[in-house]
Amino acid sequence: MKLVDEVLAGNRRAIAKTITLVENEAPEKEELLGGLYAHTGKAYVIGVTGSPGAGKSSLVDKLTGEIRREGLSVGIIAVDPTSPFSGGALLGDRIRMQEHVLDEGVFIRSMGTRGSLGGLSRATKEVIKVLDASGKDVVLVETVGVGQSELDIMNAADTTVVVLTPGAGDVIQTLKAGIMEIADVFAVNKADMEGAQKVVTEVQTMLDLDLKRQWRPPVVSTVSLTGEGLADLYAAVKRHREYLGENGKLQMVRERRTRSEVIDIVMEHLKQMVIQQFRASAQLDGILDLVVRRELDPYRASMQIIKEFISGDKG
Repeated sequence: MKLVDEVLAGNRRAIAKTITLVENEAPEKEELLGGLYAHTGKAYVIGVTGSPGAGKSSLVDKLTGEIRREGLSVGIIAVDPTSPFSGGALLGDRIRMQEHVLDEGVFIRSMGTRGSLGGLSRATKEVIKVLDASGKDVVLVETVGVGQSELDIMNAADTTVVVLTPGAGDVIQTLKAGIMEIADVFAVNKADMEGAQKVVTEVQTMLDLDLKRQWRPPVVSTVSLTGEGLADLYAAVKRHREYLGENGKLQMVRERRTRSEVIDIVMEHLKQMVIQQFRASAQLDGILDLVVRRELDPYRASMQIIKEFISGDKG
């Protein structure tokens, strides 16, 4: 396809058009991604996640500057929450990244979650592949403001930076709830505020208790508005990348991620096939009516639906 060749050549208009087709689930989406797939796997993916108002966008902006100083090209995916009422999203991250908007070595794309949970848009992983195939050396993914369970970024990024701030509640409770496990690097942002050192100490204490962890995440103090500590943050990310490379873990993580992704695609196709068969079969709808009337339990109903689907597929 001509569009695939243009993306591989780094054509910015073609990259933008392809991402739009991917986001909108266009009929040609799978053909496009299939054509690009052999050219992926070269970019290093850095995820930046944390609570709302932690300064993630400003941090990504300054981190991009550090990466660009090494002459590396950068793709940025900034995921914003989508309104459940209007379906719209503010997509304001470009406002905070004005420094790099005109930089030819940086491609910025804002995306709405479109109802997806987990801190990412459903199309995020596919857009990462588009930017990877286009020749970007590093892809930065900024999640929406996450709470304690939106951990999808760990299945998309090679290195995950968790951003914490002073005055944002009980840090220990947040870390206990699961976000600690996904962090490869901690950034305590807004370090010029009162209480920042207390956050650093709390995180270090939690890390001291985790004796099973092979990689101890560095805890870096940053002030994203001024750029203070950003060189240290990027150095910590690079150390983690070197660690993964030395231990062969990067390849293992990526292989596991690829296998999981294929299964996810299969499940999505099966889901759509079941939905289509539901629409075409009054019998399947009748099974649901029995469940609603409590004449059939959901578990036996599910097995009947699967049997109907399999027999209908064979037919």
